[in-house]
Amino acid sequence: MTAGLQPGLVVELDIGVRRIVAPNASFMTGPGTNTYLLGNNEIAVLDPGPAIAAHIDRIVEVATAPIRWIVVTHTHPDHSPAARALAEKTGAQLIGRPAPDGPQQDKSFKPQRILEDGEELASDEFVLRAVHTPGHASNHLCYELMDRRWLFTGDHIMNGSTVVINPPDGNMNDYLASLRKVAAMDLCMLAPGHGELLDEPQRAAEWIIKHRLEREARVIDALALLGTATVEELVETVYADVGAFLHRVAQRSLLAHLIKLEEDGRAQRWVDTWTLV
Repeated sequence: MTAGLQPGLVVELDIGVRRIVAPNASFMTGPGTNTYLLGNNEIAVLDPGPAIAAHIDRIVEVATAPIRWIVVTHTHPDHSPAARALAEKTGAQLIGRPAPDGPQQDKSFKPQRILEDGEELASDEFVLRAVHTPGHASNHLCYELMDRRWLFTGDHIMNGSTVVINPPDGNMNDYLASLRKVAAMDLCMLAPGHGELLDEPQRAAEWIIKHRLEREARVIDALALLGTATVEELVETVYADVGAFLHRVAQRSLLAHLIKLEEDGRAQRWVDTWTLV
């Protein structure tokens, strides 16, 4: 963990852009969830993180002006649950998209403003443009800080690891399409939901696309070798380069790859087993 990613430490990344890391470090969240504060006269809090009282109090403490907006990338439990408590403390408007059905979704997040792709939140100091990026989550939004050409990426692109694509809400085809969308944008910086800034946005997005397609090729090779196999049987081969303690998590992304191949007409499912078409 770098010094700039210590929980509770305020780091000024640029004029009017500050970051606080939530105290929820784990092998899934890395150093913790990045909470960003935008603006100096009126503040937008982006991804307030998990409902940890000390973190919520820290956000309020370091805000140098009234918190007017609470902006959420998606409703996974490490990104949005603090939003409601922070709104109750500050009266800020909740902005984002409602939680979809399924487990691991924060149903307490009730946005007062739902943003569509391309819609903007504007203040006297900044303009945030919503970019719909489904894949990791169907309701995932990135936010472009227009005057800086920064993109706040939530869990769409992280620094230090790739994200889990967890069906049925997670979808690999959607994820790859969203990555290509980001790669085509004119950006100079990515501000992820976990880890440090990434200063080569196009290269970062294209690397993940390449990595995912290489993993897909491994899935195809494993199915060609085994003929018919379950996810549990495939993960040993497809994720042989990943520690066995991560294989249970890797099974979710493996399933997403298999569903993509099914959508592409290249694989089919028989109850719990898979085979190439």
